[in-house]
Amino acid sequence: MRQFEQRFGEWVVRNRWWVIAATVLLFLAAFYGTGRLTISSDTRVFFSEDNPQLQALDALENTYTRSNTVFFTVAPKDGDVFTAHTLAAVEALTEASWRIPYSSRVNSITNFQHTKVDGDELVVQDLVSNSATVSALELKAIRRVALDEPELVNNLVSVRGHVTGVSVNLILPGESPTEVIEVAAFVRAMADEIRSQHSGIDFYLTGSVMSDNAFGEASMKDMSTLLPLMFLVLALVAGLALRSVTGTVNTLIIIMMSMATGMGLAGWFGLEINAASSNAPTIIMGLAVADSIHILTTIVQQMRRGRSKSEAVAESLRINLLPVFLTSVTTAIGFLTMNFSDAPPFRDLGNIVAMGVMGALVYSVLFLPALTAVLPMRVKTKSTEYGRSMLDKVADLVIDKRRVVFFSMITVSMVLALGVTRIDLQDDWMKYFDKSYDIRIATDFTEENLTGFNSIEYDLESHETGGISNPEYLAKADEFSQWLMRQPKVSHVSSITNTMKRLNRTMHADDDAFYRLPDNRDLAAQYLLLYEMSLPFGFDLNDRINIDKSATRLVVRLSDITTTELRAMEEKAKKWLAINESPGFAGTSSSLSLMWAHISERNINNMLGAAFGALVLISLILIFALRDVRLGLLSLVPNLAPAVIGFGIWGLTFGTAGLGLSVVAAMTLGIVVDDTVHFMSKYLRARREHQMDPADAVRYSFRTVGAAMCITTVALTAGFAVLSFSGYKMSSDMGLLTALTISLALVLDFFFLPTLLLKVDREKQPSLVITKEKTNETVNFDSAVVVPVDSKRVG
Repeated sequence: MRQFEQRFGEWVVRNRWWVIAATVLLFLAAFYGTGRLTISSDTRVFFSEDNPQLQALDALENTYTRSNTVFFTVAPKDGDVFTAHTLAAVEALTEASWRIPYSSRVNSITNFQHTKVDGDELVVQDLVSNSATVSALELKAIRRVALDEPELVNNLVSVRGHVTGVSVNLILPGESPTEVIEVAAFVRAMADEIRSQHSGIDFYLTGSVMSDNAFGEASMKDMSTLLPLMFLVLALVAGLALRSVTGTVNTLIIIMMSMATGMGLAGWFGLEINAASSNAPTIIMGLAVADSIHILTTIVQQMRRGRSKSEAVAESLRINLLPVFLTSVTTAIGFLTMNFSDAPPFRDLGNIVAMGVMGALVYSVLFLPALTAVLPMRVKTKSTEYGRSMLDKVADLVIDKRRVVFFSMITVSMVLALGVTRIDLQDDWMKYFDKSYDIRIATDFTEENLTGFNSIEYDLESHETGGISNPEYLAKADEFSQWLMRQPKVSHVSSITNTMKRLNRTMHADDDAFYRLPDNRDLAAQYLLLYEMSLPFGFDLNDRINIDKSATRLVVRLSDITTTELRAMEEKAKKWLAINESPGFAGTSSSLSLMWAHISERNINNMLGAAFGALVLISLILIFALRDVRLGLLSLVPNLAPAVIGFGIWGLTFGTAGLGLSVVAAMTLGIVVDDTVHFMSKYLRARREHQMDPADAVRYSFRTVGAAMCITTVALTAGFAVLSFSGYKMSSDMGLLTALTISLALVLDFFFLPTLLLKVDREKQPSLVITKEKTNETVNFDSAVVVPVDSKRVG
């Protein structure tokens, strides 16, 4: 293998111009695919086709209508909705909303279909019309009707009457990815126009369509702000580490080429950019820097030893080709395990990053050495003792105090890992965005003052045509509705039974004593038919009643509820339905909120299996590459521990985890193994090539690769920490925990792995006596770069 590595390095240097030309052509071919990338704003892309909650929701929406909504929250500053000025604004907004692209239905307090009887005729009309001219007496009547109507209170008007809403349902054809963007732009302009015409009123924009648009905007915002920040961070790290303009520029070129390759190949494969996969460029940039740092630091070392640049490049490839190959493959494996995620966007993220990492491998072992061999590169001969003294102190500590360090690391790790038990799986998809996003401000205000946006929808079946008019069915549906209203966090229940009660009262001269369900099936069916025939265009009941009138849709709205509470609520309701099920009544639940409530749990279960599979595969690769079963298996400990400890610290600090964290363990497994591979490869080189005993081999590893490990860890940690500045919670949480895990990996590789090696690998070799008292290898540090000056060829 050493002969192949040596010949490969010499071949790259000898054919550097051809290598540069070939890799540039390869890069351009991949980069051309970026023009084929598209951006998705659909939140449902997070759910796979076999997701049971998605299948249930699709079935319900195929029976009724799909809930694509824009919701305007109207908040008069005087705290009273029922004034001529505010009702005029609501009326104008309601009329304008019909002109929103793809609008199919608009609901508000002004166009609420109020019922009354004129002689023998049922009259259905808007609750408010010509609001600018209504009298004070009429305003009182409107307030009384609105605040007494269960379908309106805590749905389209607050209990206090201080806030109201206009709900617009849209039927998006799904033919273009820009449909949501088009709607969002239109409604924002419309809201601005209404706002300018009606002073003293605040307007907030929320709803599922605006939430979908925010997911797309989060993707664009993160790429436009985090990528430049990431580039500056990596430029700073590379510059401080290498202290070479040529080396720094070459590193940045590799970073940009790797990132562009990953995104270009994503375009060629037809992958979409969404709120999760938009993190791929930032992650690729952070990962690409590691290979370059290891190769360039060794080049600098060899040049300071007196080798020519060409010899230094070839020697660097001889030393680093296998470790760089292994770390790239294991990193790619870690990200490819994300294909087991239940959320397709994470699959896309994993695939894009894996392609970028493999691109970085190609460019790092071909383009980078060839380019370095061509460009002028100066290396300072002056060094500093700071890096040497620091790493020597660490080496001496873990060698001299190995028992204390070993058991201290085990104790601290186990205590911190216990924090995993404190983690509660929670996701509130309406709060994925921080308050820099208008959608978050609007949603928070609406939930606090009007209604909730988390919901559970029920398809209540009668199992017979026209069965919804059966008094027994209506009684059960109403009983279920009343039970739901008594549950905590429930703000509103929309049920056909409310309409039937209102119709019964209306047909009995608005006598409140008849605000109850009809006790005769034929009468109930007659009322319903009469009502439907009286409704104007756009107000049919297809969103609540199926075609053959055998089932109805019941919608429960919940405010300020966690996913844990939502899952518990779903289970309680399932038990109620199971107990009360009959041949003429049964119900099934679904909703977008339920999909989000279950996705983290499903994803974690899938990713645990994926992480185990990746662990086995990575272990086999390491055993084969290191040619030592015992040490290959030994490497599992420092590779598994960082994620466990990281989650433990997260549990102790935050206590909750969501979808963004469900992929971290599998994703980081391939990353944290990098430092272990580099440390153990140098350790084995010292043992096998230089016949050192375990203690001296540990010192050799610290001196030859310790600084590079620090540099790459800083780069990777900084890179993922950049994601924590995202206003999108899924990205920021994932970035923060990944950065923490990578940092912990370095601590374990410096303090736990060496003591583990000293405990297990006790076989003695003739020692070269690399100690603080006597050494035949002088180790100089320049910008934390290790420089061996021994006459032997050592790596």
